[in-house]
Amino acid sequence: MKRATLLLLILLMGACGERPQLEQRQAGASVAQRARLAAAPAALEAVTVTKAVDLPPIGPSDVTNMVIRNGTAAIEVDSLERAIADVRALAARVGGFVAGTDLETGRQAVPTATLELKIPAARFDEALSGLRPIGKLERVEVTAEDVGEEFVDVSARMENARRLEQRLVTLLASRTGKLSDVLAVERELARVREDIERYEGRLRYLRAHAATSSCRSKCTSPTPWWERPAPASSAARSPRRGATSSQ
Repeated sequence: MKRATLLLLILLMGACGERPQLEQRQAGASVAQRARLAAAPAALEAVTVTKAVDLPPIGPSDVTNMVIRNGTAAIEVDSLERAIADVRALAARVGGFVAGTDLETGRQAVPTATLELKIPAARFDEALSGLRPIGKLERVEVTAEDVGEEFVDVSARMENARRLEQRLVTLLASRTGKLSDVLAVERELARVREDIERYEGRLRYLRAHAATSSCRSKCTSPTPWWERPAPASSAARSPRRGATSSQ
């Protein structure tokens, strides 16, 4: 009986000793949790409300002028060096420039120079007309791609993404909810801003290519007849009729 009473007293004393330790651990956990929640607003201070870079407003003329025009021309010239100089002068005269030059010469090759011109779209037709005095214009090909519909679609997507970005920034500014919810909103905000940057890049690409046309001019200087190899005679190409083989 005395032994049972002693064991009961020991158990009660142990329970009383563990309770303060348990309360202390719970208090420490609640303090750590409150510290994490208190740190959340400080972390949100780093989330700045960065508005997307504004592009020029879209007008009716922007949509109608969203046509990318490119051209190729083949010219037969007497002097390749003079033709290259004339094409460069033409590009400068219409406000463009020569983006690249490919020169091919050799004893077995036809002397050829290919120049890539970048020309303001408003003076594209003038540049094509300026190629005629350079030499014999053998071929001209012009392609046009209307990107007005894509321009309007991308612009609408960007505006929707900007509105969503503003709502997410407002939601972060309220600083309510659990820390995991705040981090999820931050990830969504980063994704939306990536979409905005991609839309802005595409709009800049469409504007730039619609405002500047390309013209690939291929100048060829045929070899003079006195420098061409003499054609083989018919007698050399085929045996004479009636000729018999030697025995």
